[in-house]
Amino acid sequence: MAFIDYYKVLGVDKSASTDDIKKAYRKLARKYHPDLNPNDQNAHKTFQQINEANEVLSDPEKRKKYDQYGENWQHAEEYEKARASQSYAGAGGGGADFSQHFDDDDFSDFFQSMFGGSGGSTSRRSGNIKFRGQDYNAEMHINLRDAAKTHQHTLTVNGKNIRITVPAGIANGQVIKLKGHGGPGVNGGPAGDLYITFVIAEDPVFKRVDNDLYVNIDLDLYTAVLGGEVMVDTMDGKVKLKVKPETQNGTRTKLKGKGFPVYKKEGEHGDLIVTFTIKIPTGLTDQQKELFKRLAAL
Repeated sequence: MAFIDYYKVLGVDKSASTDDIKKAYRKLARKYHPDLNPNDQNAHKTFQQINEANEVLSDPEKRKKYDQYGENWQHAEEYEKARASQSYAGAGGGGADFSQHFDDDDFSDFFQSMFGGSGGSTSRRSGNIKFRGQDYNAEMHINLRDAAKTHQHTLTVNGKNIRITVPAGIANGQVIKLKGHGGPGVNGGPAGDLYITFVIAEDPVFKRVDNDLYVNIDLDLYTAVLGGEVMVDTMDGKVKLKVKPETQNGTRTKLKGKGFPVYKKEGEHGDLIVTFTIKIPTGLTDQQKELFKRLAAL
């Protein structure tokens, strides 16, 4: 597999800050997301490269190893351990410490012998060492209405479609792990895992706080003064809500159990908090103004 320059993938230079990397990733992820490019295989491939680049460069430790070891960064710890403590097998059964043979610029020969280089005693001994594959990170963008119900969603990872079930009640920023869906292992080692971070878009009607939902309802002056009924949107459709007479602007009322579903707790929901905003009538006729004047005089 050809070496991929993660800095070029994200369009940033090596001095880029963590915030610069995050901004570049989010911009490119939105552009190349499979949901927006369902039949574009090149976009799918680019999307995976963007995720890989972000997974490495957004992590300070991984980025440090990547800057030092390049394409072999995932095996940096093995190299360091071998360099510090292992010895070459000599013809007479003896050995010499790695530090006598390696300096910091010669690690590439070591990786070549460890992972597919020329056949010697070192490569035969090391070739059986198993290494776990790289973990992948991805973002899944969904809306609030989808997050309120259990549904299936398809992710494209390294050209493969992975169909997952998203439980109702998933939270913005929540991370779930798909075991074994990361990078392939080395020398028969286990595959890495896939970590999915959920990004839930703001809803035009509801505001979510934990498992409670908040909604604003416009109330005309007459209903606020005299009382009555209004229709209120919920996640399950509209419901009638009684309005008490002399309701004040900013009054809140709670609809118990009409909020957001609780994650992995079937049948449990938060509450729906309704805030009334009283709308002052405009465009009054002379007769209506006169009535208000008479009311004020009383």
